[in-house]
Amino acid sequence: VQLQASGGGLVQAGGSLRLSCSVSGTIFSSKAPNWFRQAPGKQREWVATITSAGSTNYADSVKGRFTISRENAKNTVYLQMNNLKPEDTAVYSCMVRNYNVEYWGKGTQVTVSS
Repeated sequence: VQLQASGGGLVQAGGSLRLSCSVSGTIFSSKAPNWFRQAPGKQREWVATITSAGSTNYADSVKGRFTISRENAKNTVYLQMNNLKPEDTAVYSCMVRNYNVEYWGKGTQVTVSS
């Protein structure tokens, strides 16, 4: 199973970014991909999950600003991030579980300037 995140960058506070994570090597449509983030000096933090049925869950810190979605035809999960804040600065990574094994992609850096 391989994952590749992309779409990070530098944005001003209040701006938006859309992250993408392509997944290969598994039946993507049956999986519940997750987004996590890790800021410098902090522990990794769960951000959002989307189930195979399309149900979504978010960390309180991003609820109302971030939207997770999926496109099964492209084996891709997205994270639309709006109204970004400096505290959203982190490396964002995607993860899927396959037979109870976690697979992580290389993260993408998001930097929000004030």
